[in-house]
Amino acid sequence: MSEDATDTAFWHPFAAMGAVRRSEFVITRGEDVWVWDEAGQRYLDATASLWCVNVGHGRAEIADAVAAQMRELATYHTFTDVANRPALELTRRLAGLAPVPGAKIFLVNGGGEAIDTAAKIAREYFARTGQPERTVLISRRHAYHGTHGFGTALAGIPANRLAAPFVPDVAQVEWNDPDALDAEIERIGPGRVAAFFAEPVIGAGGVLPPPPGYIERVREICTRHGVLLVIDSVICGFGRLGDWFGVDRFGIVPDLVTFAKGITSGYVQLGGVVAHERVAEPFFADGAAPFRHGATYSGHPTACAAALANLDVMENEGLLKRADGLELPLHEAVQSLADHPLVVEARGGTGVLAAIELDPERLAANPGLPAAVAAGARRRGVLVRPMVSAVAVSPPLTLAEEHLDLMTEAFRGGLDDAAR
Repeated sequence: MSEDATDTAFWHPFAAMGAVRRSEFVITRGEDVWVWDEAGQRYLDATASLWCVNVGHGRAEIADAVAAQMRELATYHTFTDVANRPALELTRRLAGLAPVPGAKIFLVNGGGEAIDTAAKIAREYFARTGQPERTVLISRRHAYHGTHGFGTALAGIPANRLAAPFVPDVAQVEWNDPDALDAEIERIGPGRVAAFFAEPVIGAGGVLPPPPGYIERVREICTRHGVLLVIDSVICGFGRLGDWFGVDRFGIVPDLVTFAKGITSGYVQLGGVVAHERVAEPFFADGAAPFRHGATYSGHPTACAAALANLDVMENEGLLKRADGLELPLHEAVQSLADHPLVVEARGGTGVLAAIELDPERLAANPGLPAAVAAGARRRGVLVRPMVSAVAVSPPLTLAEEHLDLMTEAFRGGLDDAAR
């Protein structure tokens, strides 16, 4: 069989491979808020890759920490009683930053694994506390919880559900209505519901900030019904909302928090679950049976070294405070596009992420409109993120306000191209 040198062997995620196979966009290097393609063209990375390069590209501190750890102990499993110093140091540090008392940290490889882990912990927690009938997991419309088994089942983006539910006992409610959650728990029966999953700001589903009081209200509802509240901060954590775990600003105490992406700024794959001491207790008690879940790379020492260096950068440069300062200017920049005939709404104002929603009639006629807008922005040297009905930005926290003009000009140019 002859080999076609122009045909890629790489199967891209979320890609129409028939269109992509001979037209890949190859990124070769990055520095701060910029990346370059192999033709030498520079782009403003207004997406921080996929919501994750929070400290910017090309950080020597993280690269040096990874190299040093690899020379000393690149990898080793952490099953049973085996540990390594980077994993111990990182989990202790995260427990001190977490918005829950007595936090315990289960480390995994990324956000999708974190969701699956949280779902298993929730169900197993109730099995171990004499309520094995509590198995139902509830999510929201527009939610994105990764593409593993539980994440696909919990997906609130219909196109991502594939042959879901994948796992039994899942339900879904409207994304912005706490009363809908209350009613669904009552309909199912409070004694059957294990957990409610919520992103502080829905990310891939369109950048949907919560209505005022929403997060606080669902906390009260979950507490009243004995349901675990799982905050999915895979996108929202580590500065994206101006705090460590993406939920601190709402002043609530979750039961479980999933994280990934910004924990290493995407430099190395790492994710995890923060568990409230009450949830962890049946697993940590003397004589407790093992939690039969984990991955070969759980607590990977090199990934943990990257995370520790990343946290140092964030603390030393005050990037949480910087994120607070970017929140309003980014929102205003995106709002300046609201007058465009293709735009029906500009969203943001809660963290360093924002989006424009495209006209539904134009979308119905051309579902590829978000990709067309993004392609037009790319031609002008800015990378933005197309979604189902919107186009989003989530730049590194090192973005300077002068970069916002470049971003909005390219965004508007992409909209003009798509409108034509």
